[in-house]
Amino acid sequence: MAQYNDQTISSLKGADRVRKRPAVIFGSEGLEGCEHSFFEILSNSIDEAREGYGKEIVVTVYQDRTIEVDDHGRGVPLDFNKKENRFNWELVYCELYAGGKYNNNQGGGAYKYSLGLNGLGACATQYSSEFMDVYSFKGDTLYEIHFEKGNPSSELIVSPLERKQKRTGTLTRWRPDLDVFTDTKIPKEYFLSTLHKQAVVNKGLHLVLVYEEEDGSLSTTEFYYENGISDYIGEITGENALTAPFYWEMSATGRDREDKEDYELKAEVCFCVSNVVTRLEYYHNSSYLEHGGSPDKAVKRAFFYALDKYMSEKGMYQKREAKITFADIQDCLVLVINSFSTQTSYENQTKKSITNKFIENALYESIKQQLEIFFAENPAQAELFAKQVLINKRSRERAESTRVDIKKKLAVSSDITQRVEKFVSCRSKDPSKRELYIVEGDSALTSCKLARDAEFQAIIPVRGKTLNCLKSSYDKIFKSDIIVDLLKVIGCGVEVKAKGDVSAFNLENLKWSKIIICTDADEDGFQIRTLLLTMFYRLLPTLIREGKVFIAESPLYEITTNKDEIYFAYNEGEKTEILAMLDAKGKKYTIQRSKGLGENEPEMMSKTTMRPDTRRLIQVNPTDEEATRIMFETLLGDDIIARKAFIAENGYKYMDIADF
Repeated sequence: MAQYNDQTISSLKGADRVRKRPAVIFGSEGLEGCEHSFFEILSNSIDEAREGYGKEIVVTVYQDRTIEVDDHGRGVPLDFNKKENRFNWELVYCELYAGGKYNNNQGGGAYKYSLGLNGLGACATQYSSEFMDVYSFKGDTLYEIHFEKGNPSSELIVSPLERKQKRTGTLTRWRPDLDVFTDTKIPKEYFLSTLHKQAVVNKGLHLVLVYEEEDGSLSTTEFYYENGISDYIGEITGENALTAPFYWEMSATGRDREDKEDYELKAEVCFCVSNVVTRLEYYHNSSYLEHGGSPDKAVKRAFFYALDKYMSEKGMYQKREAKITFADIQDCLVLVINSFSTQTSYENQTKKSITNKFIENALYESIKQQLEIFFAENPAQAELFAKQVLINKRSRERAESTRVDIKKKLAVSSDITQRVEKFVSCRSKDPSKRELYIVEGDSALTSCKLARDAEFQAIIPVRGKTLNCLKSSYDKIFKSDIIVDLLKVIGCGVEVKAKGDVSAFNLENLKWSKIIICTDADEDGFQIRTLLLTMFYRLLPTLIREGKVFIAESPLYEITTNKDEIYFAYNEGEKTEILAMLDAKGKKYTIQRSKGLGENEPEMMSKTTMRPDTRRLIQVNPTDEEATRIMFETLLGDDIIARKAFIAENGYKYMDIADF
């Protein structure tokens, strides 16, 4: 065992402070951390644009994973710093906790409201890069410095610019290092999402993504929101808004604690009500607060207070009715807050949540006050808002009641055979081996029972046609003994699609490796099969996606030769092939249309339907879920017009001309 003593302690120096522990700065050493390293460089360009320097930022991403950010700001300082007695390129890109954003609150920094705060981002990204090239344009002069693996690979290069080249700004080109991050292939969607969000909260800023596709071509996507978050909310809701967007701005000065100094806060807030779309997004100093923090707490407190007060004053609650919750409000709320402050307490360097108490309280008071104004000035919209929240609340309560009822109905004792009528279990207790056959009627139950392998095959009959679960309410569905018995035997609960957490589904509780629908090969059998598939589609869609549901194919024809050889044909094509083979051999035969499952001999049932080595199973696997949804709802749902149109167009394909 290695010794642990005074000589064991060591410190990381230079680039190793990030290269060996990237998660400390970026929150992860995986792809998420790599993505955040890009955001750190973009943030510096965003800060410049917000201060009024530059109206366009271009991000270029190459197939070799090189990234380029080009802005038109003031140009990052790289020359000699007399105060620090060092070059600024060394301070910015080789020194953690060095930057120009420490004195924002006192007005001594270069920025008032900055996304960057800690002097970490540019340096940490440089340290974690395979290479980084920085070009700072200062009007008629270009400054450039180059790094490799966290260390400078050139001196500061200063060169004059020709008249056509004159500009200001910073161009940073780098490639994240696979020696630092476990994955550096940032998906295109991340760049699109990030630039989109930054365009939303920086009104009037033009953001461009130039992306090199796999074939070498360059695609260009541009983002621009002239009116910022109000345009964005209009884009989200489209024509589905119940109320018009309500927008306001606020500003305040305060402190997080009595012994702390005051700082400035400004914010813009916009919301509307929709029964189709829901969205809560918070941004602070342009950083998307994925985990919210102070603004989220303010919103929850203020909206609950204002709506509960409004409903109470208007007498909208029924006698002894429980109060609304914020979840009921959120179900119809589309809201974006874009706030800025001269002092910010982020939860950590990844800036996904802020903790400022003053910001929370100031936003709470502003939202509460503005909601009272909204209710007073827009009585019709206020009533719509409140009524929709009550609809959400009562829907949630009904869904919770449904969940409790389902849980009670599906609760079974350990001996399920005593609780489900006519269910025939198997001996094995291993869910990875057990199979459940859902068969058509009692006669099929008898045939399958005699033909099965009792070690791992269980059987449950369905008596007649089940409900059309796509057209039935949950109340009606769970009053059906057939449906409830099936769900009890399947054992993994049910997926109820309703507002609120009402799902009682748990795939780990599934008792079977395969669930096999086994019906006669006739019109009635096909209808029963379809209704059973509809039940799975609505109540247990995960079992279909996981490939647990199968259809047992039944032979259409039984062909017997004069030597008592028996062949089974599962379709017309197979029948033709078998007959051609027998004719070629000069064998005489008889053809018989297969009987219903209940009339088949056990030996035949075993060979054609039950034995894993000879049966034929069709796995139910919707490769196109959207097409499946449309077909189910057209043929079995409430869209009568679509169903009539489908039958008129396709019905002839399924009609037996011999019937006419």
